[in-house]
Amino acid sequence: MERYHKALVTEIEQFARERTHNTPLKTIHMGGGTPSTYPPTLLLDMYGILKKNFIIDPQAELALEVNPGTVSDATIAAWRAVGINRLSIGVQAVNDRVLQSLNRHQTAAQVFGLLDKVAPFFDNISIDLILGLPGISATEWRALLETVVQWSIKHISIYFLTIHEDTPLYVKVQANQITLPPDEEMVTLYEYTCDLLAQHGFEQYELSNFAKPGYASRHNSAYWDRVPYKGFGIGACSFDGAARFQNDKNIVRYMELCERQEPVVKFCEQLTEKQIWLEQLMLSLRRPQGISVEMINNLATVERLIDNGYLEYHGTHVRLTRRGLAVENEILAQLAHI
Repeated sequence: MERYHKALVTEIEQFARERTHNTPLKTIHMGGGTPSTYPPTLLLDMYGILKKNFIIDPQAELALEVNPGTVSDATIAAWRAVGINRLSIGVQAVNDRVLQSLNRHQTAAQVFGLLDKVAPFFDNISIDLILGLPGISATEWRALLETVVQWSIKHISIYFLTIHEDTPLYVKVQANQITLPPDEEMVTLYEYTCDLLAQHGFEQYELSNFAKPGYASRHNSAYWDRVPYKGFGIGACSFDGAARFQNDKNIVRYMELCERQEPVVKFCEQLTEKQIWLEQLMLSLRRPQGISVEMINNLATVERLIDNGYLEYHGTHVRLTRRGLAVENEILAQLAHI
């Protein structure tokens, strides 16, 4: 950890020396892997380095991703000392059997214990849940939602289950050892979820994200607005407004490159006009304001999707209906001729 920390500091300091402006940072997000296991002494040093090399807006959002079972009184004290003001907790589910099948090293008891531990110290707490997990019935999902809306949280992210190739879950699905819920059931549960969260004051500001007023994630909103950002660390991604970059994903190579003060970026993609348009289309459709009609060159498809109840006009824009939100990928493909 100490060697990686030194490499990370080297990357940050080198970037700080080379940058041509010193715009105040609006958000700092520590995510990827399990950053809540970062030793308190190293975390304190990290934020000292950031404050030394950058101007941090006094109202900046300083967020940390947290996994249950990784938090102690010492880590909470360190988080408060550096000014972290938003915690994003990876709950996923509170069914121990399902968590184990996902290779999540946590239990429902640890989730509840963590919330009790951090609630007195942090006002802005977010949780992640996964909709469509095998082994979670519709009744259990509804019961889970009824429980979480009573927690001391201000933000909820609801993600549809994604099956990645070459994972244990993928293998079990292919071998018919696990049966996934039908799409129709997922659409119904998603609509139920949106309605229930709205009833408890969580406003939907993006397809998967719901927040109490004033608690939308500023960091994630910057991604959706395509604002430039800089990522540090292994596999970290960056965006300068015209191109996307990714650091080396091998930890040993990353540390060696930093120690030799050589570039750690291993992938760079200069975006074409079509790629930029596709990104704008995708990101806009995921949000309530939708996308300007002028940006869509397939109006016949738009009218058909409106007639079928998937899109609706919103002033000079079109946006997904509740029904359309649940099948956003398919609608995007139709609008983009993918």
